[in-house]
Amino acid sequence: MASNSNLSVVIDIGTSKIVGLAGQKTEEGKMGILAVSKVPSKGVKRGVVFNIEELASCLKVVIADLEKQLDAEITGVEIAFAGQQMKTADYRGYRYTSDEGVVSDFDINELYNEARNYKVEQDYRTIHIVPQSFVIDDEIRELSPVGITGRKLEANYKLFIVPEVHILNFQRVFEKVGVNIEGITLSPLAISESALSEDEKENGAVLLDIGAGTTKLAVFHNSVLKHVAVIPFGGDVVTKDIREGCSILLKWAEQLKVKYGEALGDFADEQKVVTIPGHNGWEPKEITFKSLAFIIQARMEEIIDNVNLQIGKSGVEEKLGFGVVVSGGTADMSNLISLVKFRTGLDARKAFPVIHPVNRRKEFQNQDLLTAFGLLKMTLEKEEESESIRTKRKKEKKKKENNGLSPWRKAIQGVLDYIDDDNDDLAMN
Repeated sequence: MASNSNLSVVIDIGTSKIVGLAGQKTEEGKMGILAVSKVPSKGVKRGVVFNIEELASCLKVVIADLEKQLDAEITGVEIAFAGQQMKTADYRGYRYTSDEGVVSDFDINELYNEARNYKVEQDYRTIHIVPQSFVIDDEIRELSPVGITGRKLEANYKLFIVPEVHILNFQRVFEKVGVNIEGITLSPLAISESALSEDEKENGAVLLDIGAGTTKLAVFHNSVLKHVAVIPFGGDVVTKDIREGCSILLKWAEQLKVKYGEALGDFADEQKVVTIPGHNGWEPKEITFKSLAFIIQARMEEIIDNVNLQIGKSGVEEKLGFGVVVSGGTADMSNLISLVKFRTGLDARKAFPVIHPVNRRKEFQNQDLLTAFGLLKMTLEKEEESESIRTKRKKEKKKKENNGLSPWRKAIQGVLDYIDDDNDDLAMN
C-alpha cells in the first residue's frame, strides 16, 4: 500500500517477468489504474525465489517506477506467485449455532478461524482457505448459509498450502527492498479473477495458464474453486526442446518459438523455411516450419496430458460446461487452442479480461497483465470487505453501549451519532 490509504499496490512475480500495478476504487465503485510497471524477471526459477539478490534488484526497479508514477511512497504490497510444490488439504469442522438457532456471521468466522489454525503438513503454511460447502443439521447444503435456521453447522474447506521456505524467501527479498508483504496469493487464483466470468465459474471451467517456468490451472464448478495445480514446466521447456532438436542457440530457439511457433505439425507449411544466422564460423542453418511445429507439439501434448490428470483430480471433470480458458504468452501460439480442445476433449478459448478498469482499457488486453489485474481486484475487494466489517463492529459496539444508557443519555448519543455520520458524509464529498 502507498502512503495514500485508498491505494493498493500488487506485484505478480513470474519466471520471465515481474508486473506491478497500483490502483484504487473510484467513487462509483469501479477499478481505476494509477500506475503500471513491467520488467524482465531475474532470480526466479519455476515461480519461486532462486536468487534473493537478483530478485530484490528487479523489484527495486518496479517499486521505484511505480512510486515515480504515483508520486508517493510504497510501504506494502500484495504479491502473487506460482506456488510450485503447492498442495491441498481438506478440513471439516462443525459447531452449534446460538440459542436463536440461526446461522450467523459469527458462526462462519469461528469455523474459518478453526480451519486457519488447523495444523497442516510439517514445514508447510496455509495461504488460502476456500469453503466447499456448509451443511446445516446434516441435511441442507449451502454455500451461503447465513440466516438459515438450524442447530448444527458443518463446514468443509479446502486448504491450499505451500512450503514455508518459499514464503520466508519472499519475505527476505522484500526486506531488502524495504517494502512489507501484506498478502500472498497463488497466481492461478489471481488470474481466474480477471479471466473467468461468473457464469464460467458457475457452470464449470478450467483456467489454464502456461507460463515460462510453470503451467498453472484452477478448476471451478458451482462457483466453487475445486482444484488448483502447478505443473513444474512450461514454455521454457519448449524453448529448450527447440534448441536441442535444431542444434541452435537458446536465444534463437526462443525467437523461433515466438515468431514461427505452431502447435500442430500437420498444419505447418513444410515448404516454409527459416534461416538461422551463422555464428563463430558456423554455417547458417535452415529449419522447416513443419519440423519446428512437431518439436513444439510433442512437448505441448505432454503438458496438456499432465493438465488432464489434474482436471481428473478435481472430481468435476464431467461437469465442465464451459471448458478451458488458456492464458499466458503461449496462448498466442497458432493452433494451440485447437490442440487443447483435441487433447482434453473440452471446448477451449484464449483468455481475455472479463473485468475492465475505468481507464487504460486497451493496455489491459495484454496477457502479461492478467494475473496482476486479477490480484488487484482481489485486493481491493478484500479491503472493501474489511472496511465493511469494521463499520459493522463499530455500529454493534455503539448499540451495546447505548443499551446500557439511561433514556436521556440515549437521546444525546443519538444526536452525537447523527452529527458523526453527517461529518463522515462531508468528508467523503
